[in-house]
Amino acid sequence: MIPLSVLDLAFVPEGTTLGDALRSSVDLARHAEALGYRRFWLAEHHNMVGVASAATAVVIGHVAAGTTTIRVGAGGIMLPNHAPLVIAEQFGTLEALFPGRIDLGLGRAPGTDPRTTRALRRSHEAADTFPQDVLELRGYFDDAEPGQAVQAVPGTGLKVPLWILGSSLYGAQLAAMLGLPYAFASHFAPDQLLAALATYRARFEPSAQRAAPHAMIGLNVVAAETDAEARRLFTSAQQQFTNLVRGTRGLLRPPIDDIETYWAPHEKAQASRMLARALVGSPETIRRGLAEIIAETGADEIMVASAIHDPAARRRSYAILAEARDALAAGPAALVA
Repeated sequence: MIPLSVLDLAFVPEGTTLGDALRSSVDLARHAEALGYRRFWLAEHHNMVGVASAATAVVIGHVAAGTTTIRVGAGGIMLPNHAPLVIAEQFGTLEALFPGRIDLGLGRAPGTDPRTTRALRRSHEAADTFPQDVLELRGYFDDAEPGQAVQAVPGTGLKVPLWILGSSLYGAQLAAMLGLPYAFASHFAPDQLLAALATYRARFEPSAQRAAPHAMIGLNVVAAETDAEARRLFTSAQQQFTNLVRGTRGLLRPPIDDIETYWAPHEKAQASRMLARALVGSPETIRRGLAEIIAETGADEIMVASAIHDPAARRRSYAILAEARDALAAGPAALVA
């Protein structure tokens, strides 16, 4: 059975509040836990009115406190925005509170625009030291050395699992060199998916954390009872990605009947390219699509984002996907039944 996990950006749907979005994240995490999902990750974004997870470590603690077994973590923390010691202390605290349940995925992008990057007191050049910062962070989670002057408290000796996130060959090469698990952001940047996976596997060097490579891929999945219903729900994500192309921000919009009335041809081309790996459809369509993506990529794990406006429809989408996972585990015949 290939593990499924959840990437929740804590979207704020139109007609709701930030508090509603954060409570909805806990509801979704409990739902995913009951369905057997392995992880529930949240991502760091800043100055985005439609995303409630800017204080990512705080939200992770909120979700972890509301669940019991599912792993909770960051997908990810944008390390150039932070001093490694601060992140070690934050995630060391989380690990101390929720032992054996915390993951720390690391990205090198700022997760925001240049003006907001400056407001974070960081510079674009901070990304240049990303490999060194990852090593420094990993060191804070190791056992303390005799006479070590600076320790993360909590953090030292807790060995919080690190992941490298990426959407290009750079992250694949770094994850392989450091012997870390790798998560590819094919839910918004799918172009180099196969090349990155091949690079990561070919160059992987075993480490204390992992003896063999572990590749997770991100997918947008919108599942419903019929293909038509799923396509309509998917228009919320299509509007959201169109707004990214336009450089505008806002709350997660409700679905619309005809997406062609919303985007211009060039916007459609760019948004559709980013969403090219999305699985959208009925239970049968999702089962077939899941089997195809696993066969094509050999992914060890799949992390699923679902920008669905209605929380109940979002929960149902994750339930349908879990049913597809279970059908896959039952054997090939179940997938084509």
